[in-house]
Amino acid sequence: MYAIIATGGKQYKVSEGDVINVEKLGLEEGAEVVFDDVKAVSDDSGIKAGSDVANASVKASVVKEGKAKKVIVYRYKRKSGYHKKNGHRQQFTQVKIEAINA
Repeated sequence: MYAIIATGGKQYKVSEGDVINVEKLGLEEGAEVVFDDVKAVSDDSGIKAGSDVANASVKASVVKEGKAKKVIVYRYKRKSGYHKKNGHRQQFTQVKIEAINA
């Protein structure tokens, strides 16, 4: 059984027991979070979407918060001597999927 959830402007395919990184939620370690924006749920009978999953939810617990690896942003314009180097580390929250309520 799996579900497709939306959080932080992205969609994730999750099953029970999965550990995923989502956009920072601002919760402490061990906190429970419920994802209500479920797009689809698949079980033995097939896949359900739309109004069939209107009241479905996915329960998860926060494992940790952290920062991803550094991404280098380099801007350069030829012949003018212009170049600028920046780094960015995206913050994330790691969650473990506990249950899918369909």
